[in-house]
Amino acid sequence: LFGATGDLARKKLFSSLYRLAARGRLDLPVIGVALSEWGNDQFRAHVREAIAATVDDADADVVDRLCDRLSLIGGDYADPATFAQLRLELDTRDAHAPTFYLAIPPSFFPTVTQGLAGEGLHERSRIVVEKPFGRDLSSAIELNAVLHRHFAESDIYRIDHYLGKESVEDLLVF
Repeated sequence: LFGATGDLARKKLFSSLYRLAARGRLDLPVIGVALSEWGNDQFRAHVREAIAATVDDADADVVDRLCDRLSLIGGDYADPATFAQLRLELDTRDAHAPTFYLAIPPSFFPTVTQGLAGEGLHERSRIVVEKPFGRDLSSAIELNAVLHRHFAESDIYRIDHYLGKESVEDLLVF
């Protein structure tokens, strides 16, 4: 989860991970990657606070189970050492087909996808991008080209969280 200490993760993603864990649907490690230099304990405390703020009556046992699955890699996305550390963490956890979730600004997509490819992490993996996908057609085409440099179309998942906004949903009425 790139952008693990960011606003999107705090407001939306950790509550979603909590709900998956509560349903018994999360049986894999969750590795956060962020510019933050936090340790695992500080990251887990951050996740606990995020869940407390976004989930009514969160089950403490579920939160504990989720936090047991969490780890954080802190480092600069432009530094190959960040991706080497991620590869080591994935190897340690015996991850065979990771999914990389980019909850980061689109301007970081080229840097992160290149970093993943530099360590061979793009092979046998998937990538999820969570953002408005470009500002216009030309920027969306460029973002698409960036992703296709290292990932096959079948391995790219795009989530545009604005599609769930009421103003966009109201367009269906027309």
